Amino acid sequence: MVRTEFIATGMYVPERVVTNQELEGYMDTSDEWIRQRSGIEERRWAAEDEGGSDMAKVATERALEAAGMEADEIDCIVLATISPDHFFPGTGVFLQRKLGVTGVPCLDIRNQCTGFLYGLEVADAFIKTGQYRRILLVGTEVHSSGIILSTEGRDTAVLFGDGAGVAILGPTEEDGRGVLGVRTHADGQHAEKLWAPAPACVNKPFITKAMIDEGLTRPFMEGRDVFKHAVTKMPAALNEVLEIGGFSIEDLDMVIPHQANMRIAQAVAKGLGLTDDKMYINIQRYGNTTAASIPIALHECVQEGAIQRGDLVGFTAFGSGFTWGGALVRW
Repeated sequence: MVRTEFIATGMYVPERVVTNQELEGYMDTSDEWIRQRSGIEERRWAAEDEGGSDMAKVATERALEAAGMEADEIDCIVLATISPDHFFPGTGVFLQRKLGVTGVPCLDIRNQCTGFLYGLEVADAFIKTGQYRRILLVGTEVHSSGIILSTEGRDTAVLFGDGAGVAILGPTEEDGRGVLGVRTHADGQHAEKLWAPAPACVNKPFITKAMIDEGLTRPFMEGRDVFKHAVTKMPAALNEVLEIGGFSIEDLDMVIPHQANMRIAQAVAKGLGLTDDKMYINIQRYGNTTAASIPIALHECVQEGAIQRGDLVGFTAFGSGFTWGGALVRW
């Protein structure tokens, strides 16, 4: 049976480190307030001329080097982001151009914090059917240009960071290895509980000075509802893929959740009965990088030796939409 394996991973975060103390200069907040509510200590912000495709290019080059591959061996790009370089076309084609792999298909995915898992589900299907052999799966975000650095916007401004993470995927017939299952879900009834009202094509025109002045371009979040749903949907998604594979929580060697909030991660771990050494957390260093958070954490996990060949690894995410999902991989 052909399965999808992770051939190599890569990541990139901008050089600029933005601490909680720096944010105190922009808004009425404090290091203690941010840590208590999110667990975040610092995040990275992109340079003025640095877009999501630029960061993804560096992360991809690092993954290619680790895999011993050239860029022209990639035959499909699947890119997840909610902060595209431009309104259109998608960020994938700009990454393609920068990698010099003209002609390969580029699929952009807009599923917010669950974007990497939606992308993995698509890539897994492509590889299993033989449609493509080497897929570049990308999560990349530049949130710093969209947040509003004010007391009014602090509930979300303190949470988000910039960065890119990638995985190079391909087929394997090695018994028991590879992607064992991916499941994604959505419930649009809660769409406005975590969203950005503008710009929007339902508005005529889709952006005005008044919308900008009113702060409608920033993210809005009903934190209590997001927390309530996240701490139930994320464990449920992970249990779903475990059941599909015939495994239990005890079989997992590592869980890599979407890095949204330390309190959410801790609640998920508690709900699943996971010990601290079985859940990888790096939100304290990077904040919430939405679609990039799982691949960044995965890469660090691999680099630190926290995942070894043969380990059973679970992924789970929840985000705007609401969307959520889980995946199970034998590394």
